Amino acid sequence: MQIKETTNEGLKRAYTVTIPAKEIDERVNSEVKKIAPQVKMPGFRPGKVPANLVRKMHGEQLHAQTLNDMIRESVDKVMADNKLRPAMQPSVELDEGYEEGKDASLSVELEILPEIDAPEVDGLALERLTVPVTDEQVDEAVERIASNNKSYKDAAKTKKAADGDQLIIDFVGRVDGTEFEGGKAENTPLTIGSGQFIPGFEEQLTGVKTGDKKTITVTFPEDYPAENLKGKEAEFDVTVQQVKVPTDTKIDDEFAKNLGLEGLDKLKELLRGQLEQETSGLTRTQMKRQLLDTLAAGHDFAVPQGMVDAEFEQIWAQLQQEAARSDDAETMLKEMDDEKDDYRKIAERRVRLGLLLSEIGQKNGVEVNANEMNMLIQQAAQQYRAEDRERFIQYVQQEPMAAAQLRAPLYEDKVVDFLFDKAEITDREVTREELEAAIEAEETTEEKPKKKTAAKKKPAAKKAPAEKADDKDGDEKPAAKKAPAKKTAAKKPAAEKADDKPAAKKPAAKKAPAKKAAPKK
Repeated sequence: MQIKETTNEGLKRAYTVTIPAKEIDERVNSEVKKIAPQVKMPGFRPGKVPANLVRKMHGEQLHAQTLNDMIRESVDKVMADNKLRPAMQPSVELDEGYEEGKDASLSVELEILPEIDAPEVDGLALERLTVPVTDEQVDEAVERIASNNKSYKDAAKTKKAADGDQLIIDFVGRVDGTEFEGGKAENTPLTIGSGQFIPGFEEQLTGVKTGDKKTITVTFPEDYPAENLKGKEAEFDVTVQQVKVPTDTKIDDEFAKNLGLEGLDKLKELLRGQLEQETSGLTRTQMKRQLLDTLAAGHDFAVPQGMVDAEFEQIWAQLQQEAARSDDAETMLKEMDDEKDDYRKIAERRVRLGLLLSEIGQKNGVEVNANEMNMLIQQAAQQYRAEDRERFIQYVQQEPMAAAQLRAPLYEDKVVDFLFDKAEITDREVTREELEAAIEAEETTEEKPKKKTAAKKKPAAKKAPAEKADDKDGDEKPAAKKAPAKKTAAKKPAAEKADDKPAAKKPAAKKAPAKKAAPKK
């Protein structure tokens, strides 16, 4: 076997590897001898089939498999002899002109991981901004729960419905005089002003009384999910069974017990814990950003462009998805394209930080243990159907790259926690608004494009499809109702998240499998 280096520029390496035809043939003959005792052929006793006949029968398959095995071994030898740490899977190509009986010529191209001097972690100074949870905040949280758990009582028959009142109604909807599927319901609760039904429906019921019957006209929105109702005008015959008014909710032990808790003190304790957990998450975000900014400012080494390309593609794909959900996707995409270079810098920063954190972790013995890894695999497997979970688990256990990608976020968090433990931390109490402002202020020009454009999302759907859909009670959802809006936290573009994540370091591959292409004969 002959190995010749053809490229050595920066982090790029390339080699040509020649595997002599004689070595390939000898290995094939060795494989023939191994399988010959198991080969059966009419006219021969088991194990007595001549080697030349075995080779004639299975030679092509044995040759292809042997060649691929020798290619993998050759690439491993290139890595070992040159003490290379591949950044990603090497590219291995077999010469197109190869035929059985000829020397095999390979081209091996790769990028290596840079040599990084891990910084000393002692003496790192960080400021931790903390937000104390006050009794007033806890009381406000309790009041919000009470407001969302309103109870209603029957109003006098002369009571005219107003905002905040609840109606119990029956209705039948018609388009062009014909009832449509999903447009009929009985004993349906509707709170005036809740925006629960399509535009115009609730407003026309303001002022009705118990027992009233009213025909209202509404127009289904153009983006209504049922094709047969989009933009159509519809009439609804509505019967008001009852007008109800909200009752004052007394916040006491009985109220907490109705929520399944021991009493009001326990409810406040739980809410305080939730608020503290939420603000501590923001504090960690602020500290992590501060830490990463400090590391990024002190290190500027070359990074593998293949890793940068992969990280950029991931950022770009997420940005495109967010643009597609905006009201003006065309404008968003144009602005993104104008800022493409800035997003590429973000990708490069992430890769550099990922490599740096990995180096710090390795130098200081940070690792993800077997139990933690098994837990990660089990959690990830839950995203798949029950029948596919075992196959996913086997895939992760057999593929080092897949396991590394799964491990990377936890490993990064453990390195960050290690650095927090080593740092000299100064605490300062601030308000939540000040903490959020500090997180935004710590964004550097490398972390986001200079012209930040928030994606405008489409408004939540204002209705449910007219098709039948079973709800908790098995009743059909009326078409006049809006579809329940998913609770979605306001998001920044993928590359601008406050918790500026470093890209996961790709581990050096233990094996570099060659492309399995049957050799030409």
